Formats: sequence, structure tokens, C-alpha cells
Amino acid sequence: MAININSHSGPRGFTKGRLYFLLCLVIVFWGVNWPIMKLGVQQLSPLWFAAIRMFLGSLFLFGILAHQGRLRLPVRADWTILITIAIFQIALPTALIHTGLLFLGAGHSAIMVFSMPLWVAPLAFFFLGEKLSLVNLAGLGLGLVGITILFNPAGFDYTDQNLMIGNGFMLVASVSFAIAIILMRRNTGIAPLIQLVPWQLFIGSVLLVIAALVFEGAPDIPWTPTMLAIMAYNGPVASGFCFWAYLTVSSELPAMNTAIGSMGVPVLGVLFSTLLLGEVLTFSAISALVLILTGVLTVSLNDLRRARASNPLK
Repeated sequence: MAININSHSGPRGFTKGRLYFLLCLVIVFWGVNWPIMKLGVQQLSPLWFAAIRMFLGSLFLFGILAHQGRLRLPVRADWTILITIAIFQIALPTALIHTGLLFLGAGHSAIMVFSMPLWVAPLAFFFLGEKLSLVNLAGLGLGLVGITILFNPAGFDYTDQNLMIGNGFMLVASVSFAIAIILMRRNTGIAPLIQLVPWQLFIGSVLLVIAALVFEGAPDIPWTPTMLAIMAYNGPVASGFCFWAYLTVSSELPAMNTAIGSMGVPVLGVLFSTLLLGEVLTFSAISALVLILTGVLTVSLNDLRRARASNPLK
């Protein structure tokens, strides 16, 4: 299937079947990438791993745009949203996630990061003036109970700095993704966000390189077949293709379908981490995943209902 990044919100001519196929690919590719990222940070320092991954992803998308003759510099009006999204959706969360994977299991991390939709409602209340409904509060409460179970306060070793750092990093990464959503809601730029994806990845990679030089020094890349395979997957596939495909699907399919479908990512992340890394799938992890997914679904469906009520023509 040829990838077509154009000036519209999504690629014209894609049938619903192809769009759902794209969504399935994103769910599988991002789900399986959790254990692959875990393997990656065991061979290469996390910030350099994140930087190279995002740079390769940007090259993949820049290549497509150049091939189609659509490669353009962003206009001045787009630079504010471009830089802020590059920080809060690319550089900061990927740095935290990749570093956090040094301390936590991949499945546990996937569950923590996927709590992101829970934080959108309270952030929108404080920064966008949106009402925080009882349904949203209920969804947030369910998600917080799930996170509490995942932490297991009764059996949590508060003296274990690795656990504290890992869980803290994943939680902040989740909030960072939510901040990016709030910023995109306030976007006043000219170009559709999908056109800015390669520039977001590129700027994010530059920021990650700076952070890596400061905190990790010069890179020591093990040029092994395993490392090359991990980078080949994380760059063009999990970063370039998946970011493009997810935005494409989000702009073309009903938001409810995309939101519900995305819940497959942490489920597959947990499953593949168990199968590929031998991580133990505990009852508390399953319970936490179910509660967080229920909370996310409650918040997402309520937001979609309110959006349709305010604009019934869409």
C-alpha cells in the first residue's frame, strides 16, 4: 500500500477496510514494541536509543514527502505548536519511557503509560475551561484505583529507588502525552498536524541528542545484528510509519473506533512482554489493566458524547 501524505487531514481514497487495517497494524506494531524497547535499552543507553529512533522515523517520513514532491518548511504560524508538540509528545515522554524501562518491566510500563487519557479531563478543566463531569470523575477514579493496584502500596518497597524512579518516569510520561493533547486542542497553526509529524520527530530527536550528550556523553552504539534489527523496527516502523498511520486513522475514522481500538496497545504490550521476555503476568497487573482500560473507556466515550452533542452535524 502506497503511503500518501497530502495537504488534507488524511489520505483520500483509503477505504474503511484499509483504514481499519492500518489501525490494526498500529496496535500490533506498538504493542510488540514494548518488549523490543526493553531489549533496546539493555544494549544502548536510553536517551541515545530514543534520539536515534526518532531521527530514523523522521527520515522515513521526510523521504516519503520528498518522493511525492511535498517536502516544505513549516510556516511561521506552525512553529509554536510544532516545537511544543516536539517537546511534550516526542522528546520528554520518550526520554522518560526509555529510561524508565531500565527499572520496570515492559508490560508494567505499557499499562502505566496508557493511563494517559485519564489526565486529559482534569488538564482540560484547568487549562481549557472545560467542565469536569461526574462521568469523567468516575472514569478517573477507576483509573486511579487501577494504578494504585499496579503500585500495590501494601507490598511496595518504598526503599527501592529503582521502582520509585521507574514508576515515576512512566507516570510523568503519561501526563506529558496528555499535555500534548491539550496543546493540540488549542492549535491555531495553519498546516494539518499530520503534515508536521516528520518535523516533530526531527526536532524531538535534536532535543534528545542534546539531552543524551549532557546526561550520557558520547554514544557507544553496539553495531550488532540484534541492535540493527531493533533500530530498523523502532525507527521507520514504530516511529515513522505508526505515527503517520495513527494520525491518518484518527482523522478518517470515527473517534470512538480509534479510541477503543487503541486500548489493544497495552493489552498486546503485556501479552508480548510475557511471551518474549518471560515477564510474570500477575493477578494485580491484570486487575490494574482492566480497571485502567475501563476508566479510559468511560472518559473517552463521555468526551465523544459531549462532542457530538455540541456539534451534531459531525
